[in-house]
Amino acid sequence: MSNRSGFQRVKFFIGLIYREEPPAEAACAGMSELLGEAGLRSPAVPFAATDYYRGEMGAPLLRRFVAFRPWQPPERLPEVKIAAMELEERLAAGSRRTVNIDPGFLSAANVVIATAKNHYHRVPLRDGVYAHLEYVLKDGRLQFLPWTYPDFKTEAYLEFFNRLREQFKNEQKQRRER
Repeated sequence: MSNRSGFQRVKFFIGLIYREEPPAEAACAGMSELLGEAGLRSPAVPFAATDYYRGEMGAPLLRRFVAFRPWQPPERLPEVKIAAMELEERLAAGSRRTVNIDPGFLSAANVVIATAKNHYHRVPLRDGVYAHLEYVLKDGRLQFLPWTYPDFKTEAYLEFFNRLREQFKNEQKQRRER
């Protein structure tokens, strides 16, 4: 018989897709109100993996990731996704988003992103929010899955998530030593 235990805390992050810096900075500030102080940031890199956002947001688009310092319960993922969607609406220019906010978290075992789009490999959480498993952490490294988005296989993204993973491991070690 197994015994239930609480979930281990995780590091939340957001992926931003945008054209101009002011909406991206406003999105980061808004999410900081919910998730605490922003920490690790990736450089902005061109986002050309799909044309999905171009009709609404224009081009050229950029992608940046921002992680948050406080450790959080992973159960907050639906709440965070809903807040991100509401913030996107507040930052919109008319009916067009100026920034896309994709929240997720890194745990000791994986990287999970929240989405409102269902698919065969996504797990329903609550209130129309699904968990999308992007990477697993196995054999000491990030490993792709058959559905890992192509842009998440690029060196720029992997650099950010590997840095976040190292930060997570160091903080986890410090927490155990206390």
